[in-house]
Amino acid sequence: MAETLYTASVTSTGGGRDGRVTGDGTVDFDVRPPKEMGGDGNGVNPEALIAAGWAACFNGALQKTMKENDVNVEAHQPEVTVDFSINKVEDGLRTSGVLTVNFASTPDNAQDLVDQAHAFCPISKALRGDIDLEVKVA
Repeated sequence: MAETLYTASVTSTGGGRDGRVTGDGTVDFDVRPPKEMGGDGNGVNPEALIAAGWAACFNGALQKTMKENDVNVEAHQPEVTVDFSINKVEDGLRTSGVLTVNFASTPDNAQDLVDQAHAFCPISKALRGDIDLEVKVA
């Protein structure tokens, strides 16, 4: 059985995509649909939350991977951008994501490092399944 290192506990109230999320003393904000989906856009939305979490987690995994491969993180400082979308499909909605890594100076083994980080990153692992994902170097 896995040893739990940390558990985030967040509660959604109100209308879900048009409500509030609170928890852990660090999360407390309104959730609103984006303008593109008929909302006012005056709040965060679930897709932005997933994008933020994945970008941060992946960047940490990538820097760990770089160190393990004797790649100087400072010299090649990575920047991770996630575009996470909700898409209309025939049977409802489906999400997709594109994670792009830009390096300040691209190491020779950039794609290998990104692939290793994608294999290690807990959020990358969680997103595998009924979702379209792409992980790439710019």
